Amino acid sequence: MAATKKTLLGPLVGAVDQGTSSTRFLVFNSKTAELLTHHQVELKQEFPREGWVEQDPKEILQSVYECIEKTCEKLGQLNIDISNIKAIGVSNQRETTVVWDRLTGEPLYNAIVWLDLRTQSTVESLSKRIPGNNNFVKSKTGLPLSTYFSAVKLHWLLDNVKKVQKAIKEDTALFGTIDSWLIWSLTGGANGGVHCTDVTNASRTMLFNIHSLEWDKDLCEFFDVPMKILPNVRSCSEIYGLMKAGALEGVPISGCLGDQSAALVGQMCFHDGQAKNTYGTGCFLLCNTGHKCVFSDHGLLTTVAYKLGRDKPVYYALEGSVAIAGAVIRWLRDNLEIIKTSEEIEKLAKEAGTSYGCYFIPAFSGLYAPYWDPSARGIICGLTQFTNKCHIAFAALEAVCFQTREILDAMNRDCGIPLNHLQVDGGMTNNKILMQLQADILYIPVVKPSMPETTALGAAMAAGAAEGVGVWSLEPEDLAAVTMERFEPQINAEESEIRYSTWKRAVMKSMGWVTTQSLESGDPSIFCSVPLGFFIVSSMVVLIGARYISGTP
Repeated sequence: MAATKKTLLGPLVGAVDQGTSSTRFLVFNSKTAELLTHHQVELKQEFPREGWVEQDPKEILQSVYECIEKTCEKLGQLNIDISNIKAIGVSNQRETTVVWDRLTGEPLYNAIVWLDLRTQSTVESLSKRIPGNNNFVKSKTGLPLSTYFSAVKLHWLLDNVKKVQKAIKEDTALFGTIDSWLIWSLTGGANGGVHCTDVTNASRTMLFNIHSLEWDKDLCEFFDVPMKILPNVRSCSEIYGLMKAGALEGVPISGCLGDQSAALVGQMCFHDGQAKNTYGTGCFLLCNTGHKCVFSDHGLLTTVAYKLGRDKPVYYALEGSVAIAGAVIRWLRDNLEIIKTSEEIEKLAKEAGTSYGCYFIPAFSGLYAPYWDPSARGIICGLTQFTNKCHIAFAALEAVCFQTREILDAMNRDCGIPLNHLQVDGGMTNNKILMQLQADILYIPVVKPSMPETTALGAAMAAGAAEGVGVWSLEPEDLAAVTMERFEPQINAEESEIRYSTWKRAVMKSMGWVTTQSLESGDPSIFCSVPLGFFIVSSMVVLIGARYISGTP
């Protein structure tokens, strides 16, 4: 029998999209930006103590290999030759911190996830060493001193994990965010793996000077981090090394961006003032500010947006970061068990049609932008005997939208020119009720690309455009047109403002629950001012002290 003829599609580019909740590998046509196929593996999160969030770096790496193998199998079923894949890009959850041994390739501790809060006492003690009139950490990094970023997580590992301390003494320790761990492992690991990161991921460590684009000696000394363990910093689009194993052995890894920067590129926000909002585990609004660092007066971060080539200019962004977006749906599924799959949330919300005065503040890891309050905890308030799981589901979706409204308002005040529409992407944008709610709460149109995988697309674009690969043109005239779905506001402005002002009142009630001592001890009996439960507060029932832990609270 004659061999089946393989379909010729021209150059293809693969993208590893390594997120907090799952890993995926996707393959795109570099000429049309069409997504051909993908595979996804959900990941475990471990919660060893209150406020602690960890993942197994080896499980993450294995999930990448599995996704690549399964995607290549699917391409074969589609009669597409995998030899057409000319490059691979990497996009990853940012800030999550890994330390491993360069000789054995073994992680020395679990990855400490960006949501983790164990370093709150470290943050408080370090903040006392920063002069009030000279916040050199923020001026060099664009970031507030927070548990969110890698430096304090690394500081904790160096102080508390004997394996890490021993490896530092023996000069075998390597540090990296997830991109560094993956690229080092995929390019050979202990047998010559490339230890590098890109400027976007480096800018989230709190050790990187975003002006000079280098690791900063003063910052490393401030956080007690030895510079010898840090990865080399590269641009987002260049060949870092070749795949050393698996179905795509020999293919260059040539693109690397933190997930939110990748989405900015995938949404083609290449001009000053263009913005996008990504709905994933958290929610992240980025606005391109061009070649200049714009510092926020309203709780936003200044960060590196991208640098698409060694000799290409760096672009910066303002960012509003929300810790809990899609994670609240997972919490309703895994902890409260009111849904069996994440997709069911839309059905429940549609059935209710309203939250019926119920408001959900999902401050499981404190509040990020614009408040930066690590002492906040989740509350559900406005409950009555009429409230049921459908209303709570609706309130959870509204919570994502209200949090976006808060960071959009801050962005508008910092930029001076209000956005007249919001470009969105991420897995949650498949939920049409969420998208309509977002348009109603922002009172501007919400615009969603028909292919929502813009994070992976951005990583693929960077990889395909790299010098030495050159299969993806980033020239404006060559970029494929994107079909958009548009959601217009359907309520009046006054109703939108009333709902938003009530949300703000609820946010105030979520603040100030946690003490530093409770975070350090992990003792649930002192974690909140009062135990988890239902209480009457100002004529409304409130579920207080909600936390992001495994099992039923």
